[in-house]
Amino acid sequence: MVMNREHLSLSPMNGRPNHPRRGRGRTQHGWRPQQEEGEARAGRSELAYQEPQGWGHPQKRRPQGDDRPEPWGRPQQEHWRAQKDKNRPHQNWRQRPEQDRQQSQNWRHRSDQEDRAQPDGTLKPKQDRQNQGWTQQPEQEEVQRPDGNPRGTCMAMCPRRELQDREAQCRLHHFEMLAGTEKDRRPKADPARMVKEYSRPAAGKDATQPSDLRPPAVLLKTVCYLIDEIAASPTLQPWTEVYSFVFDRLRSIRQDLIIQRASGAECVAILERTVRLLIYASQRLCGEPLQLYDPKINDTHLQESLSWLLESYGQQENTHTVDDEHAVRDSQVPKGTPKQGDGTHQSQYKNQEEFEALNLLYNLGCARVMQHVLELPARVRSSPAVCLALAVSRAFCERNPVRLLRLADRLDFLQGCALHRHLLAIRRQLLQLYSHGHSSRNCRYPLGHLASLLALTEPQKAERLCLAHGVAVSGEWVGFNKVDFLETPKEEVRCASTHERELAMEKKVAHIIHGHV
Repeated sequence: MVMNREHLSLSPMNGRPNHPRRGRGRTQHGWRPQQEEGEARAGRSELAYQEPQGWGHPQKRRPQGDDRPEPWGRPQQEHWRAQKDKNRPHQNWRQRPEQDRQQSQNWRHRSDQEDRAQPDGTLKPKQDRQNQGWTQQPEQEEVQRPDGNPRGTCMAMCPRRELQDREAQCRLHHFEMLAGTEKDRRPKADPARMVKEYSRPAAGKDATQPSDLRPPAVLLKTVCYLIDEIAASPTLQPWTEVYSFVFDRLRSIRQDLIIQRASGAECVAILERTVRLLIYASQRLCGEPLQLYDPKINDTHLQESLSWLLESYGQQENTHTVDDEHAVRDSQVPKGTPKQGDGTHQSQYKNQEEFEALNLLYNLGCARVMQHVLELPARVRSSPAVCLALAVSRAFCERNPVRLLRLADRLDFLQGCALHRHLLAIRRQLLQLYSHGHSSRNCRYPLGHLASLLALTEPQKAERLCLAHGVAVSGEWVGFNKVDFLETPKEEVRCASTHERELAMEKKVAHIIHGHV
């Protein structure tokens, strides 16, 4: 059969001729939106939009004007839904009338009681399905402790579970290994030397298990072990590694105290030893590389422990004040009893004056600390240690470095360690004042006398300090010039006076940290 152009039709989609036996495309039975007369799409001829002709199914007439069907209106939808729900039963019990709903609830309650009924007339406890099995659920929750705080039950320095895990994972420190197994592929743990390490809180990790927490008495025993057997040991070297181990274990001890919200004499004893050790470490490890000792991290933990310790002291003072108020109100105070708030009570913490002075010396020039000390009771404020610390702080505020360094010679070893981090700035201030006050080409100042003012026993150390700040030294004489003075030293200079004491006090580290010196 020969087909001519009349037997072919053009597809309304792309203008191509449709085969007579393949239909005429998807739009054959539909209709297109009416276009304006004479409007044609860009790039296509008007022939593509003509009505298709040819074989196939009969064409539906395109609706024109008012012949288009109206969209489904909202009134018609509401009418259809009403007719549909008229004879349909309620499938949702919330749509039932109140009477039917109450009847359904009563039926469920009776059915539950029948299922739980026992021969003796009692009801079985409610059950819940978990993990493909039936487990009995108690109807009442477990009664908590009166204070709501967890209490540790681990009587060893390291919990048993952590000991096994760290031994299996080869995470033992060589201070904790059993003697003779240090070179083995998997060293053994020594239970007498194992100490619980610090673990960061994590999601899903329960840190309040009583078996993993140590009571305050065990924590105090652990601190004494770390001081006597690790920190003060002459055989464990280098001391930077000793400090790293002890610092981590002390952090774990404070974590257990915080979780248990411990307080009292044992908590105070732990914090006192922690503060002493961190102050001593800040002086001994001065100038070490940052990968071995970070003074910023040490200072952060020292400030936290010191604040916690002073807060514990303050709670006791508040307790005495409240007791005085009750005694006065009940008229039980005999004649001649001092008035409340005069600080004549005998504190159960005999080391409060020591740590108030350390706080003032370590935070030298801090107005907040100065105000705290001035608000202390008279018994604490008038103690020799606090009076000396107040004099040092007053000299620092008055910018009198000569008087400050003279008072610093009267400090004990631990107080000198607390003042240690301020000595370089104080000596630099003294050199700056003398460089401006004695700035002259013909003026010469004796080096030995300047060394005594700087609290340095050797003139060579004073000479190195002067040269680091740009002060000229010629033999035994010093020439000051305010133009040549350098506020920033050319090289790092350690505080020599405090480190001179260190050699004589190394053998007494345990006595210093325990507070026996």
